[in-house]
Amino acid sequence: QLQLVESGGGLVQPGGSLRLSCAASGFAFGFYAMGWFRQAPGKEREGVSCITTSGGRTNYADSVKGRFTISRDNAKNTLYLQMSSLKPEDTAVYYCAARYGYCSGDGDEYGSWGQGTQVTVSS
Repeated sequence: QLQLVESGGGLVQPGGSLRLSCAASGFAFGFYAMGWFRQAPGKEREGVSCITTSGGRTNYADSVKGRFTISRDNAKNTLYLQMSSLKPEDTAVYYCAARYGYCSGDGDEYGSWGQGTQVTVSS
């Protein structure tokens, strides 16, 4: 069955970098738009970024634009999120999600989710 497994989270100091990965299996990865979402304690889920099936187009939340880069390797069925210049407010559980067809910033339009990986930005 469809499975998404995130990795790469951890504790990092402000200004540092992390790269998250999302390994996909059980479905035709190349036909799905992929998104990264995050949820901080006591806050609603937030859309971070989305990438189209081919990787040719990407979208970012204003809060991460210029600091985060989403990418995908369809040959490896893997989604990435390179995070730089991290801030304490980036602390959250980060989830990858799959949506057949086009990108969307609405998490309710994604049918499949990973289990999440914790990112903590703190000195």
